[in-house]
Amino acid sequence: MADTASVVIIGGGIIGCSIAYNLAERGLRDVVLVERQFLAAGSTGRSGAGVRQQWGTEMNCRLARASIKIFEQLEEMLDYPRSIEFKQEGYLILAFTPAEARQFEANVRLQRSLGVPVTLMDARGAKEIVPHLVVDRVVAATFCPEDGHINPFLATDAYARAARRRGVDIRLWTEVTGILVNNGRVKGVHTNRGFIHCPVVVNAAGPYSQLVAAMAGVDIPVYSERHQILVTEPVQPMQGPMVISFHHGFYCQQTPHGSFIMGVGDPHEPKDFDVGHSWQFLEQVCARVRELLPGLLKLHLVRQWSGLYNITPDAQPILGGVPGLEGYWMAVGFSGHGFMLAPITGKIMAQLILGEQPEIDVSMLGLDRFERGELIREPSVV
Repeated sequence: MADTASVVIIGGGIIGCSIAYNLAERGLRDVVLVERQFLAAGSTGRSGAGVRQQWGTEMNCRLARASIKIFEQLEEMLDYPRSIEFKQEGYLILAFTPAEARQFEANVRLQRSLGVPVTLMDARGAKEIVPHLVVDRVVAATFCPEDGHINPFLATDAYARAARRRGVDIRLWTEVTGILVNNGRVKGVHTNRGFIHCPVVVNAAGPYSQLVAAMAGVDIPVYSERHQILVTEPVQPMQGPMVISFHHGFYCQQTPHGSFIMGVGDPHEPKDFDVGHSWQFLEQVCARVRELLPGLLKLHLVRQWSGLYNITPDAQPILGGVPGLEGYWMAVGFSGHGFMLAPITGKIMAQLILGEQPEIDVSMLGLDRFERGELIREPSVV
């Protein structure tokens, strides 16, 4: 008997699992999700897993706020027996130049207009929130108490379990090798375990999205770039919020287990699929910690790891279909922010695929914006 599906979703990270759940929740049957390794094996499981609403574009603020509202109810919504470990103790974002402070003022006006409970403060206010922070050069800061950190493996597991209960067929260790397109329509997906007939395919392949898109004859303007992270030994709680400096390209978060996760954005990182790590990164992080959070210097490091950002020219995702290619959809190019936007992305993509009006109009995030030159540049990225 032929192997058939109504939809095949490519990618078993939180984006793919969220789309699968939302499709099944709306009554769609015969949904298949294929993942070449195990769930959250790619960028999801390698992410810093922070979630924030403090963005500089309206679209990202809306998407992030909607996702956090879902994350706050996720365990109950998905009937998950465990905790997703949502540590909701805020993000403290630091400005180090007058120009950056002016950008923060504009960001805060936008964020407050959209209902984000954010506060603009001076260096003294930042010091009160994180007492071991060095604020000598801090010009301004913003703080939102609803932002935080989530366990990416548990959040993905929650979606996957709920999807399976609704009939989604999740196939692990199943690698897509091709997408069959005929007369401008998707006809099926070739995998290392056989062919699946389907009229709809969803590219949620994270850092490998450009390779999957090419299988359908679609060229997308993204590239994958390594981002490294290190983690310390667990210690007693000493830092509630995530601390971010766009100026230094640095972030640092204490998890509920007590370990600190931290990283530095480096424009010289390889733009390929390399997930190795380097001693230079360790030096960069230590330099930032010495300057901003010297109280952490005595902590023992446990390990480093790397993940891949799938980056677009404007650091905004590509959501939607492709004109002239029926049945092909994408949720890709999140530029390091896919985890935090996954809940609302899954809902919106399901609505689009089923022909419903999406909860948030994401038409401006379509692939055609690059051809038109209508990029939506996000200023607040690490």
